[in-house]
Amino acid sequence: QVHLVESGGGLVQAGGSLRLSCAASGSIFSINAMGWYRQAPGKQRELVARITSRGRTNYADSVKGRFTISRDNAKNTVYLQMNSLKPEDTAVYYCNADVLVSPTFGSLEVWGQGTLVTVSS
Repeated sequence: QVHLVESGGGLVQAGGSLRLSCAASGSIFSINAMGWYRQAPGKQRELVARITSRGRTNYADSVKGRFTISRDNAKNTVYLQMNSLKPEDTAVYYCNADVLVSPTFGSLEVWGQGTLVTVSS
């Protein structure tokens, strides 16, 4: 079993900042890519940012220059620093990880339960 636990969501005014955290625990041999997705009401889930185990990142165009993804491999944790937040950033943010459970068992794609980010205008 592998679990992802997110924290850091909440209510913030437009222009403000929030930092999301996601910690992985359980049967983990290593973690490949980790990322953040979001789903706004009535919309499909979309990629926000993703980071590989070596630190290579990619971002949705809508958040480039405002959001920064990082990770602490020793803590199996990924972060999302969100600055200059806009009302359109309002969504449930989900953590995602590609976890290698063991070389024998293989990999699992794991999702967190989601954390709500609300940006007021």
